[in-house]
Amino acid sequence: MVVGAFQLTAADAADATLLSLNKPSLASSQELGESPPAGAFDNNPSTRWGSQWSDPQWLRVDLGATATITQVVLQWENAYGKAFQIQTSPDGNAWTSIYSTTTGTGGTQTLNVNGSGRYVRMYGTQRGTGYGYSLWEFKVYGTSTGTPPPTSGPGWVDAPNPVTGVTPSTATPPATNPPTTHHEFQANCEVSRSNLNDDPIVFFGLPGASHSHTFMGNRTTNANTTLSSLQAGTTACITPGDKTAYWMPTLLNNGVAVQPVGRQVIYYKSGVLDWRSVRPMPAGLRYVVGSPSSTLDQFKNHPGAVEGFECGDLTRQWDIPANCVAGSQLNVRFQAPSCWDGLHLDSPDHKAHMAYPVVGVCPSSHPVAVNMIEFKMAWPVSGNMANVAFSSGRGYSFHYDVYNAWDPPTLAALTTHCINGGLQCNPRGFDQYKPERGAALNENYMLP
Repeated sequence: MVVGAFQLTAADAADATLLSLNKPSLASSQELGESPPAGAFDNNPSTRWGSQWSDPQWLRVDLGATATITQVVLQWENAYGKAFQIQTSPDGNAWTSIYSTTTGTGGTQTLNVNGSGRYVRMYGTQRGTGYGYSLWEFKVYGTSTGTPPPTSGPGWVDAPNPVTGVTPSTATPPATNPPTTHHEFQANCEVSRSNLNDDPIVFFGLPGASHSHTFMGNRTTNANTTLSSLQAGTTACITPGDKTAYWMPTLLNNGVAVQPVGRQVIYYKSGVLDWRSVRPMPAGLRYVVGSPSSTLDQFKNHPGAVEGFECGDLTRQWDIPANCVAGSQLNVRFQAPSCWDGLHLDSPDHKAHMAYPVVGVCPSSHPVAVNMIEFKMAWPVSGNMANVAFSSGRGYSFHYDVYNAWDPPTLAALTTHCINGGLQCNPRGFDQYKPERGAALNENYMLP
């Protein structure tokens, strides 16, 4: 049974525009790290989205503005949807079905439809195989009837030295012997300010306006922080040249703040396949990773590698575990986007100027590969965790902010030596497995 289709005229087809290319996407689940939601919206025949092996599942795209939808093209992998709907929504909450079938056969399906909305999703209720749902491409055609989000004006901060003319690298670096599996260096930073209700990215100039945060790195971070104030400040990082401000929601145990002990590990990695193409992030770049309003599914299926929480023998927990072995500690790992639009240091939602790679390649909308940050945080809490939460809420509300204030030559030296050089470096830029390659910094963690 098929409902919701209509005849698309030649004139309609000629006027239709591909609206979904490289637009933000979200899914109910993700099968593997190499099959993210964005893989179905990049017009790349070698990338895909794949779901977990259960029903129901969905894949959603945000067109960025209200649009009249006239055609949807689904290019299924072998794992296809037998029963599914194409739905639209003005807000991502209330959905209207514009196509429905219970007899899907996979392959390439060109669906001529009639609907409108900002969000479009495939909502699958019965898989055609024992596997999940898998789409090479999910193309939405139509005409935008709303105003797309601006890329200038309030909230947009222009980069003083924009980077243009970059084509994302699709090259595969040559194999090394022994094989190179890490391309990174560490920033080891202690807590510098704690239990402070400031957020200079989201609530700039508004002291006390946010939930409580734990700050690391720069010791001067407050609601009025600017790049200049950070550069003039001091740092709790082992590397004097790293005056970056890092912060996250404060962990609470029975309402009492718990701070990480000692230096925490903040990795600077390559988020793209061609690690040789990674550039140092520009001074003043800032962004938010994750969201305090995330649901468990959104946190679990967030773009990038999200390893979630762990303690004792528990790993990949998407909320704070109910119990951690006595004497263990609570850990979390969460990766940031590493593709920059090259034009802006910030955006109104503090995310739009950044994007995650799709199967190791930056999208054309955000072509500049920069350092990928990964938080690895640890808190000294264990035992009964029933009353352990973040100031922002449940465990899956975990998020963090970065405001880059590295000394540019120091960041460039570490990026070139470690990431571009294919090394697994400590904060000095030294790879213990390849000592013959030397270090980027001296024994005082400064440029020689």
